[in-house]
Amino acid sequence: MDAVYDRPATVTVDGPPRTSPGLYSPDLAPTKKEGRRWGAYNVFTLWGNDVHSLGNYAFAVGLFALGMSVWHILIAFAVASGLLLVLLNLSGYMGHKTGVPFPVMSRIAFGIKGAQIPAMVRGAVAIAWFGIQTYLAASVLNALVKVLFPGLASLDETSVLGLSVLGWISFLVLWAVQVLIVSFGMDLIRKYMAFAAPTILITMCALAIWMFVRADGSIALSTGDAPTGLAAWGEILRSAALWVVIYGTFVLNFCDFTRSAKSRGAIVRGNLIGIPVNMLFFAGIAVVLSGAQFKLNGEVITGPEDIVRTIPNTFLMVAASLAFITLTIAVNLLANFVAPIYALVNLFPRKLTFRSAGLVSAVIGLIILPWNLYNSPTVVNYFLGGLGALLGPVFGIVMTDYWLIRRTRVNVPDLYTEDADGDYQYRGGWHVRAIGALVPAAAVAVVVALVPAFESVSGFSWFIGAILAALLYLAFADRSRPARDVDGAAIAVDASSSAAH
Repeated sequence: MDAVYDRPATVTVDGPPRTSPGLYSPDLAPTKKEGRRWGAYNVFTLWGNDVHSLGNYAFAVGLFALGMSVWHILIAFAVASGLLLVLLNLSGYMGHKTGVPFPVMSRIAFGIKGAQIPAMVRGAVAIAWFGIQTYLAASVLNALVKVLFPGLASLDETSVLGLSVLGWISFLVLWAVQVLIVSFGMDLIRKYMAFAAPTILITMCALAIWMFVRADGSIALSTGDAPTGLAAWGEILRSAALWVVIYGTFVLNFCDFTRSAKSRGAIVRGNLIGIPVNMLFFAGIAVVLSGAQFKLNGEVITGPEDIVRTIPNTFLMVAASLAFITLTIAVNLLANFVAPIYALVNLFPRKLTFRSAGLVSAVIGLIILPWNLYNSPTVVNYFLGGLGALLGPVFGIVMTDYWLIRRTRVNVPDLYTEDADGDYQYRGGWHVRAIGALVPAAAVAVVVALVPAFESVSGFSWFIGAILAALLYLAFADRSRPARDVDGAAIAVDASSSAAH
């Protein structure tokens, strides 16, 4: 949906007026079917950008560094992409049918007030990573500036609040670019994705071919003796599970994007090319880069940016660096900017719009000094890791409620009402049964993820939390409530006071 910045003059619904100002804003309203512009290519570009992030390359080449063979890595990504294809289609269909963003979607299972819990957890994780990813992109820009303008290297020697003066300049430039893009709403984000995806795909493919040629047309298949038999399959399944966990955030708020999809077919086609096909393409590039580098000098790279620094041609090095910066901005917009914007609009619908919530999110991402977070393993592993572990149980509850309990029947207008007879009022706006399933499942997931005694299964914490929460919710759920299926088209906003949806 395009961003809406003006408050509506009137809000009308078919029948008695039920829409509550504390639950509704034009940015949270269902996306109108005639305004849905995301086709299969746009869905694909989500993954064309997000899959090829620098962090994901670091993860993939890290598997090679740990001793997994090239073939085992490819199998792990094939297994993970199959799981993700199923999970993302389930989540994406919800967004397409209802047309609502994730915080509003959460009201179905958690209640109109209880939905703030999953929305704010998702938003908090995203804001922290927004700052960290902006810092990582700024580091690439920082290195590029010193290559092009050696005289500015002196600015990298003075530190302010843990970051050099040149680092601050690089960070603020990229921070401002992202704020500017978001200020124009979801449609410009869609267009940016369409531009960035082919840019990074071509760049990474060219980099892999260049490395393959340098290594005389062959690569090392492992760093040593790769595990075999059951041990190998254990590593494959753990790696596949960790790859799914990386997308544990995205599977929750995928509906923020698919609410603007033209059809379910567009979601399926975009996911099919963007997940299994694109992810295996990504894995192939990662193993070529790491295997070629290891064959050349026996060293294991930590990411493609390490190779970029060795490119002898300045023009090609600059082009690759700019591509990585473009990519990181795209990933940040997708995974770490949209989610907190909707979470904040959901929290303050009377005061915040998509644009102003984007600015608030960006300011928070700045004042937390994310470079200090990134340089603290304790913060990343325990705080962000702990919050991330909560997302599995939330997913389990939301999916179980929608697909198994309600069987896709949703009364969309009642997602915006505080009337006592509303379908999602529950007990004072809180669905105690959902929270009762969330708390124990979340506790188990966090313990499995963070306690050293469970290190051997910590990679499966998201799955453990999701499955446990789903089972508990099935046991607690009240199946006696009638399920009504009412389309969101019943909610209409005065078109004269808002941008086109």
